[in-house]
Amino acid sequence: MDFSLNDEQQAVAEAARGVMEGLSTPDRVDAVERSTDRMDRRLWSALADADLLGLVVPEDLGGNGHGMVELALVLEAQGRVVAPVPLWSTLVLGTLAVAEFGSDRLRRELLPRVASGEAVLTAALADVAGDLLLGRPGRSRVTAKQEGNFLVLDGTATAVPWAHVASHVLVPAITDDGTVVAVLDPQVAGITVERAETTNREIHPHLHLEGVRVPTEDVLAGGDPAEGSRVVTWMLERARTGLAALQVGVVESALSQTVDYLNGREQFGRPLSTFQATLLRVADTAIDTEAIRVTLLQAAWCLDSGRRSALPVGVCAWFASEAGQRAVHATQHLHGGMGADTSYPIHRYFLWGKQIELLLGTSSALLADLGHRVAGELRAGRMGLA
Repeated sequence: MDFSLNDEQQAVAEAARGVMEGLSTPDRVDAVERSTDRMDRRLWSALADADLLGLVVPEDLGGNGHGMVELALVLEAQGRVVAPVPLWSTLVLGTLAVAEFGSDRLRRELLPRVASGEAVLTAALADVAGDLLLGRPGRSRVTAKQEGNFLVLDGTATAVPWAHVASHVLVPAITDDGTVVAVLDPQVAGITVERAETTNREIHPHLHLEGVRVPTEDVLAGGDPAEGSRVVTWMLERARTGLAALQVGVVESALSQTVDYLNGREQFGRPLSTFQATLLRVADTAIDTEAIRVTLLQAAWCLDSGRRSALPVGVCAWFASEAGQRAVHATQHLHGGMGADTSYPIHRYFLWGKQIELLLGTSSALLADLGHRVAGELRAGRMGLA
């Protein structure tokens, strides 16, 4: 399978790397992490000016109409510099779902504002990502009841990425008839935002909802509870693929920094890079990096081309989790005592790699789910992508 990028995709990758690497330096990231909201708004504006925030916004709404492959290239560029911006939450968790399942009014109201950098979106997927086995999303901790033309939501959505700066949050909720995904403003009456800091120093608040009223037209897929589980599964597949793209950038950059460190550091009068033990571990990390990359591209391609995507996404998610954490452990370890310094840049890559490993399912849970899916495909007599 040929995963060579076409000219347009190469242009997207180059533009993303140029903006990210030009503005997101280690000193800048450190300064942003010390701020209250921990969002690099200067970089966010630059991404909007470069038309990168409109990458997956439909063309009729002011965007570029690209797909998951192009979006993965931008997320990879973010991972390379561990830039503190809500790119994954806004474009993957929010924009893709609103563009696919949102009402005409919701799409017109939100998506042009995403492209211009005015709106930050996110989704509460942590709870529904937990129960992976049997290919079913888990149950939300938020319930919804119909009252006229409104849904009334109660409960708690935990660990919602960037909810403290989001203009709208997509929240799965359980009804008597199934699941719905409501799009709500976290500043409306009845919502309490509880600040929570994550492993990689981002803010992923818990949202406590009490009698929150959401118009029916602000519910995805027309508010049909029979469609809700399919919508959540659709969102989770793209969310996990986006995380894998971030992990490629994180691991690739961590490996590059480690190689530079080993070439410049000497022991017994020789560079550390000449010792067999370090060479072998670096080689293993390079293999892990490419494994994540190729499985990511396959998953993104399947999503964009309408092929059956559950298995490719499961494979890429598992590699991003398992191989990703193995790689960031190796790069930090190879830095020796410097790797133990929490203020040294490589430590930040370790934190990002660990968070991606666990964010939407542990590697063991992902592998168990993948095994179940493979067994099901074998029983059904089909293992291809068609």
